[in-house]
Amino acid sequence: MKNIKENDTDYICDITAPCFSNLSPQELAIVKSSRTQVKFRKGENLTKQGMFASYVLFLVNGVAKVYIEGDRGKNLNIRISAPGDFIGLSSVFTKGNFEYSTVCLSECHTMLVEKAAISSVCQINGSFATSIVTKYCQNNSILYSSLHTLLFNQMNGKMAKVLLYLNDIKAQHPDIFLLLSRKEIADFAGISTENAIKVLKALEKDKIIQLRDKDIVIIDKHILKELSAHG
Repeated sequence: MKNIKENDTDYICDITAPCFSNLSPQELAIVKSSRTQVKFRKGENLTKQGMFASYVLFLVNGVAKVYIEGDRGKNLNIRISAPGDFIGLSSVFTKGNFEYSTVCLSECHTMLVEKAAISSVCQINGSFATSIVTKYCQNNSILYSSLHTLLFNQMNGKMAKVLLYLNDIKAQHPDIFLLLSRKEIADFAGISTENAIKVLKALEKDKIIQLRDKDIVIIDKHILKELSAHG
């Protein structure tokens, strides 16, 4: 982890993300005065489940994995966080603790913004508040989809949904499968690593996907969608 100072070459002077575009100069000043720019190395935690949250993270670049920690090292991966995402929004509107952990899959450049500043700007700028609530609802939608998959899909259907989700991310981040281990993919599906490997090999045998070392290429998206809906 490295704090980025104003004289560093990596320092970002302006906030160019769409969600900040409707802020007035005074509102931008509130955000800028309460932000800290930090670079995290691959494998470092951005958030830790249960820890007190005094800030919200805005991801400038890099990708991270959001997950819920369970007992005996068993985790459930919820989503991939990509540039433009907020991490820890729930600490602004509900609890004061992080409800999940987040770990960097690559080097991540972030802005840590005090949650009081986010709350303050939301109260005076309706457009900004709407964009924040929209992000929050999108994240919740992914969570509900994960729960539905865990409760109602069989093993093949679970893996099919995970592959389709990650393949959508691959459009913007071509190396996403290379950044994830087979265990991490299994943790998205809520199945064991051994079963995940078996399903992947079966899908390859049926010519639905192709395995290229760690990378996964979708060959027949239609069948995967059928499996995700009925598997």
